Amino acid sequence: MMLKPSMSQMAVHGESYYSVVVGIAKRAREIAEELEKEKENKQKAPDEKPVALAVEEFASRKFTIVEDPAVKLPKSLESAV
Repeated sequence: MMLKPSMSQMAVHGESYYSVVVGIAKRAREIAEELEKEKENKQKAPDEKPVALAVEEFASRKFTIVEDPAVKLPKSLESAV
C-alpha cells in the first residue's frame, strides 16, 4: 500500500530520503510502543497503523529530522542515488 503524501512532497527541506524513512520508522516504533501501553491500560487504540500515523505526523511537521552535516552526501552524489 502506498502512503500519501509521496516522499518528494515530504522531503522538501533538504532531508535525504534515507533520513526521512529512518525517522518515520523510529517514530512509528515509538507510536507502536505508546499504543501497546494504551492497550495494557484498556484504552481504545486508533484504527490507523503506526507507520501511517508517523507519516501523517512528519507531513504535518509535528516532528522534524535532524541530519548530521558530516554524514550528508555531496550534492553531486545525491542526485545519483
